[in-house]
Amino acid sequence: MKNIKLLLFFILGFTTLTHAQAKKPTLMIVPADIWMNERGFVKKMDNQGKVAVEMDYERAFLENSELKIVINKMQELMNDRGFPTKDLEATLKTLKSESAEDEMLTSKNGAEVQESNIDKLKKVAKADIWMEVYWKVNPQGPKRSISFTLKGVDAYTDKTVANAGSTGPQSFQSDIALLLEEAVLAYMDNFNSQLQGHFDDLFANGREIILRIKTFDGADLEEEFNGEELGSIIEAWINDNTVNHRFNTVDATESMMLFEQVRIPLYKDNAPIDARSWAKGLQKHLKTTYNITAKLMTKGLGQASLVIGDK
Repeated sequence: MKNIKLLLFFILGFTTLTHAQAKKPTLMIVPADIWMNERGFVKKMDNQGKVAVEMDYERAFLENSELKIVINKMQELMNDRGFPTKDLEATLKTLKSESAEDEMLTSKNGAEVQESNIDKLKKVAKADIWMEVYWKVNPQGPKRSISFTLKGVDAYTDKTVANAGSTGPQSFQSDIALLLEEAVLAYMDNFNSQLQGHFDDLFANGREIILRIKTFDGADLEEEFNGEELGSIIEAWINDNTVNHRFNTVDATESMMLFEQVRIPLYKDNAPIDARSWAKGLQKHLKTTYNITAKLMTKGLGQASLVIGDK
């Protein structure tokens, strides 16, 4: 009996450990925008008459030797604490090889959705959280110290979910990786606790996305199908396919609907779910049940648009 109890204890402990490890969010470690801007690693582009600023990560890796050292060190620190990381430089190469730099997706009838390079990068990486790192080395005679900030940003909503920052002790150390490690170690447990707390909430209450419903000319969300308006049909499907039926109908007219704080499951069949994969379920439902054609367009991981009446 004692051996059986001991065996059950180990099985339970292993199962609990495995479950806890599976619940860790995936991180993408990136330099903070202010660090990029201070060093001129930004590019300005015309966006329908307005100036859009994009981070030039590719040039930063080529021209600044500190960047790779810092990202590698932060990846090491997070991996040691059980947080899986996606490599920014490798993801940039994947993005380039897939020719994912087009700025517009256009339907047959000309409907457009704009997507920044950052949004495209997020879709390729599919990390849960972007961990933004800023650092600055402070020379003080023969000694040096390093100031840093860490910010965890939900890759789907762009909401900040964790913060840390300080200036490390003065040191004769010249290795920037060791300076950074000395500075951040005292703050890692609290920072990681904030990240994990956010991810635990996602497990319990679902991942948050935004869904927009639009119409092409000739389509009408007040049109009835089997005695029920199309807008109501869409709202009913969302209610049935969100975690705990959690969503907020922000606006609804005959030509558009906007749903925010839409909570979708984190996984389906052990695969992560983003706004696109979830909204494809609604697209399929409208087609198979009501023969309604809709074009699906996305922005990043957390925003989807269905345009009724064309594909």
